[in-house]
Amino acid sequence: MQLVNLLVILLTTALATAAGAQRYPTKPIKIIVSTSPGGATDIMARILGHHITAKTGQPHVIDNRAGASGNLAMEAVARAQPDGYTLGFANTGNITINPYLFKSMSFDPLNDLIPVGPVGTVPLFLVINGKMPAKSLAEFIAYAKSNSDKVSYAAAGAGTTPDLTGGEFARRAGLTKLVFVPFRGTAPATAAVIGGDVQLTFVSMGPHFEFILNGTLRVLAAATPQRRPYVPDVPTFAEAGFPNFEMSTWFSLFAPKGTPREIVDQLNAFTRAVQEDADAKKRLEASFIDPLMLTQGEFAAMVKADAVKYERIVREAGVRLD
Repeated sequence: MQLVNLLVILLTTALATAAGAQRYPTKPIKIIVSTSPGGATDIMARILGHHITAKTGQPHVIDNRAGASGNLAMEAVARAQPDGYTLGFANTGNITINPYLFKSMSFDPLNDLIPVGPVGTVPLFLVINGKMPAKSLAEFIAYAKSNSDKVSYAAAGAGTTPDLTGGEFARRAGLTKLVFVPFRGTAPATAAVIGGDVQLTFVSMGPHFEFILNGTLRVLAAATPQRRPYVPDVPTFAEAGFPNFEMSTWFSLFAPKGTPREIVDQLNAFTRAVQEDADAKKRLEASFIDPLMLTQGEFAAMVKADAVKYERIVREAGVRLD
């Protein structure tokens, strides 16, 4: 009799869970964003939130919690009720770099959060001052080796994706004396390259496209699998002799560990559908954001692979933050 009662309870719970997932969402959804308003992470979170509201009729709330390289925001998500009503929107660094970059963390983003799905990705490009004599990546490497005391690279702080990318490039290119010059943001780092104080940096295309068009900056290589349509003449690093040199930042939705599978799958469907929405596609393209449409399983595998990659890169870079 006890076994029968237990089976009845389990069946009732399962049916209630399934029914709850089918009704989801029935109230506003809060999306905690790991950055301040205005950047790519925030832009894509708002595009996704607008899409979810349009599809479900339920309001969404964007909660920007910048600080500690995204750790403040993602810890709040990890500690939230796993019911689908508090979600996180993060980028590559928040999830797959921070665990190896920080000496101690109060949560584990790789185990305390469920990768739901990406909205897009922003690849990095190696750019130099437009007045430099180098016209190709090979020419720049030759120049850097001949002028090792005059060549440095800029990035927005230690441990950022552009910094780690610059270090990875230096190791693979044999530029052992390439000096890293940290700045307080991407804008001042790029300004230093434009001004000739620093020789190269890695940037996303959106804020820098005009500088490339007018020749102020010269882009030498794309850290992408294929050439990008907005700069079709720029070779990939693989084409320039650096196979598997692919560095980009993805922007994606995460849920607290324990969120029901049915809700995770429904949210993943939203991340994929948003990229087929005409208005959303225009907004993404205007910001030079490449689409990235993956199932939940595919994205989880990607996060795991990126974590392995960045664990090595951070270790070899020797960067650790308190």
